[in-house]
Amino acid sequence: MTESLFGQVEAFAGDPILSLNDSFKADPRDRKVNLSIGVYTDEHGRIPVLGSVRAAYERIGFAERPYLPMEGHALYRDGVQKLVFGASHPALSDKRIATIQTIGGTGAVGIAADFLAKHTPGRTVLVSDPTWENHHGLFQRAGFKTATYPYWDRASRSVDFDGMVKALDAAEAGSIVVLQPVCHNPTGVDLDEAQQAAVTDLLVAKGHIVVFDMAYQGFGTSLEADAAFVRRYAARASCLVANSFSKNFSLYGERCGGLSVVCRDRDEAERVLGQLKLAVRRSYSSPPMTGGLLVGTVLGNDDLRAQWTREVETMRNRMDAMRKLLAEEIRKLSNEVDIGFLLNQRGMFSFTGLTEQQVTALRERDGVYLVGSGRMCVAGLNEANVPTVAKSFVDVSQG
Repeated sequence: MTESLFGQVEAFAGDPILSLNDSFKADPRDRKVNLSIGVYTDEHGRIPVLGSVRAAYERIGFAERPYLPMEGHALYRDGVQKLVFGASHPALSDKRIATIQTIGGTGAVGIAADFLAKHTPGRTVLVSDPTWENHHGLFQRAGFKTATYPYWDRASRSVDFDGMVKALDAAEAGSIVVLQPVCHNPTGVDLDEAQQAAVTDLLVAKGHIVVFDMAYQGFGTSLEADAAFVRRYAARASCLVANSFSKNFSLYGERCGGLSVVCRDRDEAERVLGQLKLAVRRSYSSPPMTGGLLVGTVLGNDDLRAQWTREVETMRNRMDAMRKLLAEEIRKLSNEVDIGFLLNQRGMFSFTGLTEQQVTALRERDGVYLVGSGRMCVAGLNEANVPTVAKSFVDVSQG
């Protein structure tokens, strides 16, 4: 044979989180616990099928499935705007928000990166340290250089607010800043309202371009409260907002997300929408239909939306209860292990402060799987496995 055209292609080491999930599946131990991948499971360890979604599926049936428009289903896009911004938001009333249906939250961030690369090229993209690793990957794929701003204070296990503000203030004016407005991944700690206001003032004054990545709306305090940062910012300045329905609709495999761009006026929004459609056409052409119909049907019906809101509350309350139960179990075993931070974090994730060596020990000795950074998916806890996890945490912490 002639020399291969692809002989220099590097092997893919695999995504660290997804690879860890594969290792968990292959682990033969009966009492293993998966706290790595960001998936909500119920008390029995199952991904729930929400009643509101099941009812929506019965309504939509299985009729013909033509291609959706590049921007997605109109009912879905309307639902995204009202959920993210609130039905009475001035930007929505003025029709100056351009919204598309995307292939999950990842697709939303990816299209945002492609759009910004075309219209605001050459800028530095700033993401929190730490962050979801794909923030770097998606913007780098679009041609941007990425850098970080401080976010996590390891000593206090809270937000390094002073460091964050100094970095954003020192950044070149007009930089692109990626913010997670609620349920920060991977730390589980968020800015409070006063900190949000101070950051908003700074971002607006510096003319930074803000990309909000809101993947967990409803898992913090409530669907409405979790969107407050985005809504207040959008009332003052243009921004981009990526959102996901994977978690709060428990529709992981359906890949339902949205990207909204808040513009100066209606004319600008129409032109931006056209460019977003072009970006979609050049990427995946159009989004899938079934998941969009399910979400659009739930959000567009008062009864189903009310049912879904209650179901999101149930998921949120269960995660809060598991945090408290884990803290209680650890306290029973030791008063020397600091666990107060657990109760100050929220959403699906907790940054435990465990080292990579301690995380490895948890996995190899007890079959308790965390991400190497020490991130724990709280949604993987249940009453049956919390005692195992608590003992493992205490054992590795006391060494």
